[in-house]
Amino acid sequence: MALKARLAVLLTVLLLSLLLARAPAKQDPELKQCRHQCKVQQQFSEEEQRQCEQRCEDYYRQKKDRERQEPEEGPAAKGDPKQLQECQKQCERREQKGRSKEQCRHRCVETYGRKGEDQPQRMREEEEEEGGRKLVGERNDEEEEEEEKEEGQEMEGQQESDNPYVFQQERFKTRVETEHGRVSVLPKFTERSKLLRGIENFRLRLVEAEPETFLVPAHWDAADVVLFVAKGRGTITMVQENKKHSINIEEGGIVRVEAGTPVYLINRDQNQKLVVAELLRPINLPGQYESFHGTGGQNPESFYTAFSWEVLEAALKTGQDKLERLFGQQQQGAIVKASREQIEALSGREEGGLWPFGGESRRSKGSKGSFNLFSKHPSQANQHGQLYIADKDDFKELKDVDVMISFANITQGSMFGPFYNSKATKISFVTEGEGYLEMACPHLSSKHSRHHQQQGSGGPTYQKVRARLRCGTTFVAPAGHPVAVIASQNSNLQIACFEVNAEDNVKYPLAGKRNIISLMEKEAKELAFNFPSRDVDRIFGSQDEEFFFAGPEKPQEEESEESEEEGRGYE
Repeated sequence: MALKARLAVLLTVLLLSLLLARAPAKQDPELKQCRHQCKVQQQFSEEEQRQCEQRCEDYYRQKKDRERQEPEEGPAAKGDPKQLQECQKQCERREQKGRSKEQCRHRCVETYGRKGEDQPQRMREEEEEEGGRKLVGERNDEEEEEEEKEEGQEMEGQQESDNPYVFQQERFKTRVETEHGRVSVLPKFTERSKLLRGIENFRLRLVEAEPETFLVPAHWDAADVVLFVAKGRGTITMVQENKKHSINIEEGGIVRVEAGTPVYLINRDQNQKLVVAELLRPINLPGQYESFHGTGGQNPESFYTAFSWEVLEAALKTGQDKLERLFGQQQQGAIVKASREQIEALSGREEGGLWPFGGESRRSKGSKGSFNLFSKHPSQANQHGQLYIADKDDFKELKDVDVMISFANITQGSMFGPFYNSKATKISFVTEGEGYLEMACPHLSSKHSRHHQQQGSGGPTYQKVRARLRCGTTFVAPAGHPVAVIASQNSNLQIACFEVNAEDNVKYPLAGKRNIISLMEKEAKELAFNFPSRDVDRIFGSQDEEFFFAGPEKPQEEESEESEEEGRGYE
């Protein structure tokens, strides 16, 4: 009898233990909510509801297992990229749709994400960023349509912020700014994307000076500086060894400044702003440069003031009182207003004489150390646009920097390309007008490209990089990347370009006369396209223009109004 009593007590304890073990599962609000959402989905069959509830229980069980293992494993599981990747792969393989798959991926991040982070909080923040999305299965018809729309937009393109090749004017960082002008610099190209490593040691700088202004002397720790005058006219003066050299510059002017050369600049026009685009290649710190001001005082600060007064007194044979007055006067900034008399005195003087004699015209070839791009006939021209190119044969100082300068004027409603450069990476700056670009890139990825790669397509998939262009936009077209630029229906689109690694570069046209397809043998066309060669010839031979063509009848910018957006990213 006593034995039976003890067995009864033991059985009661076991039953209570089981009930207590199951109690959290019944009371767990997350599991309860998950089951509830499975039951209220009218579109679910009984089997689908059962599977949904089973997934809820599986998740809860796995969660409890992890909690039990946590004291043993500690936080080491978090921050494990291999486990995170494997977990997310399992989410992809499961037969789940829409948000349930996203929730699965979130749970992976919660479990295996970076150490030290509040993972549930991070998951909630990510959900809020995606529009406050709801729990598994809690979607109405409107949300279903929104999800399909979002997936379509992801395939269609992303914003400019995700586009590593396009930089709107807002991306420039202001280095100098006064009421009379400013100097701004584009951040290092590789800060945006490692895809731009080929030009990581180049920087793009923009100088804007109001009429009749003076940019105080400075030099750069850059091996090479190439200047292109985008707008206006001015005079640049360089102090080289034992003499100074002044050059009158106008729109289209190209000047090379050697490393360490002190330079100052004036806008000698009474009405028009002077805009100069500069390509710099630093020598001390890759991708980083500084301006050094010898003149000045407090603003800009003169580097003379970094020396002790004792050193300056000995070097300049002048007392400290006078030196303090000299270096304490300038507080107006690096760009200052000049009188008309001062501008005339600074305009084109060299060792007491005018340079060049008799002045200069817009079509002049320039003076020593300079060249005007518009002094030569365009390399390509028709009613749809003109392309001007200056290379080492036109201006020998471009050979040392291995840079070519080009300028495209695309007539409104027309297009330039598609084409690609064999070796040169094109850094382009929009000086006037609006439009958009499209470029093929095999390096960017999307769901579409991953799907094709998983299917084994036998080659890369190409994403359509697309962006709106307006005055001040900079974009990069790497070597080998096919690109087309289209002007809006309202204005011409004008683009100045620095083409890096220009030695032996070839522009390959992909449409129009002498396009690469038309030059191939009949057999090559038939094998490559699996299409009759006569039909290939008919298609690629129908365009009788070269490089510049009539643009799309319905431009992309009209099909998808993006007036509030910076531009598309990629498709």
